Amino acid sequence: MGNNGGYLKKHTEALVKDVGFEAACSLTGKSKATLGRYYSSAPEHADRFMPVDAVAALEKAARFPHVTSALADLRGVTISYDENTEPTTSGVNANVVALSQRFASLMGEYNLSIADGVISINEAKRLLRETTEIQQVLLEMKLHLEDEAIT
Repeated sequence: MGNNGGYLKKHTEALVKDVGFEAACSLTGKSKATLGRYYSSAPEHADRFMPVDAVAALEKAARFPHVTSALADLRGVTISYDENTEPTTSGVNANVVALSQRFASLMGEYNLSIADGVISINEAKRLLRETTEIQQVLLEMKLHLEDEAIT
């Protein structure tokens, strides 16, 4: 499996966990085992990826479009949310405060994770969660800045 495959599988796992296993099974019509195979890094599952319709169904229910964001990252594309999606903060100033808080959380997690010289799987997952939260704040900030540029 190439780096891109592993990257997509990690984001597929984040998507399933964001929605929850039971809900993901219900939304996709797939079993827990099948969903697990989509993000498994085992060599026998290296060529298995979640179908696009399943990704779309899960991302509709998720807090963040994990796989879509990963695909955009791989292509070097910037994405933003649908204009009908309400941002969770009230403006750019609130976004800056939230971004500062999230970055501080990320640095705190990193400091704890690297203390023993090795970042474990669980520590990496916590760091990934924090970076995903930062990405969410940045997308909301982008929406606010686009709104201000139009008016």
